[in-house]
Amino acid sequence: MADDGEVVEDQEGASSSQCPPAAAEAAAAIARAARPSRSGRDKRLGVRHPLKHRRFRAGGKMMVEPWGASSAAQAVAGAREVGEATAVAASMGSEGENEVEYICGGWKSEDRRMNCGYSSFRGRRASMEDFYDIKSSKIDDKQINLFGIFDGHGGSRAAEYLKEHLFENLLKHPAFITDTKSAISETYRKTDSDFLYAETNTKREDGSTASTAIFVGNHLYVANVGDSRAVMSKSGKAIALSVDHKPNRRDERKRIESAGGVVMWSGTWRVGGVLAMSRAFGNRLLKRFVVAEPEIQEQELDDDLEFLILASDGLWDVVPNQLAIAHVKGEGDPEAAARKLTEIAFARGSTDNITCIVVEFRHDKMDIDSPSG
Repeated sequence: MADDGEVVEDQEGASSSQCPPAAAEAAAAIARAARPSRSGRDKRLGVRHPLKHRRFRAGGKMMVEPWGASSAAQAVAGAREVGEATAVAASMGSEGENEVEYICGGWKSEDRRMNCGYSSFRGRRASMEDFYDIKSSKIDDKQINLFGIFDGHGGSRAAEYLKEHLFENLLKHPAFITDTKSAISETYRKTDSDFLYAETNTKREDGSTASTAIFVGNHLYVANVGDSRAVMSKSGKAIALSVDHKPNRRDERKRIESAGGVVMWSGTWRVGGVLAMSRAFGNRLLKRFVVAEPEIQEQELDDDLEFLILASDGLWDVVPNQLAIAHVKGEGDPEAAARKLTEIAFARGSTDNITCIVVEFRHDKMDIDSPSG
């Protein structure tokens, strides 16, 4: 995509380059530790404050019902609206390997300024490694709303740890209100260190992205690590508020090589020939090169800003930014829009877990209650 950063031109040269000793050792260790995903029961996703989501049983399996009383027929009907029914219909069986894990629902902020919908789907993966979190708080009379997408790789533990701790740690940071950007950076790095320490005696080598939207009053901070993405709609135009951390970004490759690592072509560009993203939480053996330092963008909310989409790459790999914005605008509310994006990504052939959050801004409520933050 155009907003994925600059690509590396010398594909042949990079693919034939040799790993420095540190990168080669890390790559070999990760390869030895790698295990195929186990199908098993997927972990339940969710947040710790009241949200509305629905579940139902089908064929003896626990599933999530995103549309109320009906099930697969409505998924197919919804997909027909975009001319992509076949793939969705094939996915909605409820026996054996066709079991579907789907969670969706909605949330509204206490200050009535934001209306949110979320949808999370295991998709074609054997296990679910995506997590999400939504939190709301009030500090020094400022309304705080936090939204996060955490896309695990190599296992689910890193993403689950971020869901459990990242926002909690951020809200406790003493400079969260007075120096929000510094607080976000410090909290990201500290949470990464805490996770690695907590996993010291395990043989897991998993990691996770984090794409977060942090609202302090009317001020938005988007902080990103990895290849999940935040996209905002401004007067109907898609504006990327994060740039994917891919090893083929010129600045990322330079940083990795300066640290003694190497970017190699192995089906796609990878750090040490192993990891297809250049920043992540976890990934202990590649930590010298794969950092958890977030890139942060700031945005004041104004009347032209309509909604924000946060999503894992299970969506963005197959749905361009502007198309995602168009589909959200075509739906009646954020919950329906989040469901639609998940369906469309799956129907377009996404092979990953798919999780997205759609946040609608209620400008008629933003001029009352509290000043700009």
